[in-house]
Amino acid sequence: MPISPVEYDYICQLLKSECAIALDVGKEYLVELRIGILAENEGFSSAQNLIQQLTQKKEPQLVKKVVDAMTTNETLFFRDFKPFELLHKEILPHLFQRQSGAKELNIWSAACSMGQEPYSIAMVLDQYFAQQRSDWKIHLQATDISFTCLNYAKDAVYNQFEVNRGLPISLLVRYFEQENDRWKLKPVIKEQVQFQELNLIEPWPSYMPKMDIIFLRNVLIYFDFATKKKILQKVRQQLKPDGYLFLGNAETTLMIDDAFSRIDSLYNVNCYQVNSRNNQ
Repeated sequence: MPISPVEYDYICQLLKSECAIALDVGKEYLVELRIGILAENEGFSSAQNLIQQLTQKKEPQLVKKVVDAMTTNETLFFRDFKPFELLHKEILPHLFQRQSGAKELNIWSAACSMGQEPYSIAMVLDQYFAQQRSDWKIHLQATDISFTCLNYAKDAVYNQFEVNRGLPISLLVRYFEQENDRWKLKPVIKEQVQFQELNLIEPWPSYMPKMDIIFLRNVLIYFDFATKKKILQKVRQQLKPDGYLFLGNAETTLMIDDAFSRIDSLYNVNCYQVNSRNNQ
């Protein structure tokens, strides 16, 4: 039985309050599917029964599982490809020259999902620093709100369908080992990435270093204007002067945070830097 408008509105309000995600009109099918699966796994007779339980007693663990179910998103290796080409061909050479004294880079994949994005970044880094990397310190942080996604990412074992999506065969052979019908990422890449659970609308850890590069791709599209603005302000504070922010193809800072300017590039990628007058 389909969920009622009242039940759908309750889940929308729950997501809004817990993680600021704004569900579009017409997403009832998504709620029914994901909450239905969660309900079955948790021993409820239906999605409606689970939602009723939440309305009567808002148990923190069940709320966390609902948020997790609704924020688990698929992704793929080298998504859209051009951002990673820009990283390899233009940004890393610039940072390599700029940071030649400190020989240290801090990179953050802020919504890493099941790990494909940070591991793609790690592969680019491994190829670029193949000759020089022994004396460079590379810190690659990956965060997500979904503990299910993070556990999957930490395991770094992918099925055939997942490695077929975006991953060049040469990199599959180079960086993965086949185990039956699955592919296990080799330690040379896996060990580069540090994973941590993080809700972007909550305070960010004070120990996080200033970042040279932040990947925040295909995240802002889920938030309303006010939340986008707050997150971009926090990103601005987290970036080093002359740092880089990658957004998704359908995202922009325009009319949200004018402190950012889109960089000129042959690759036509939504990559931004903070204007020099706004660096703090």
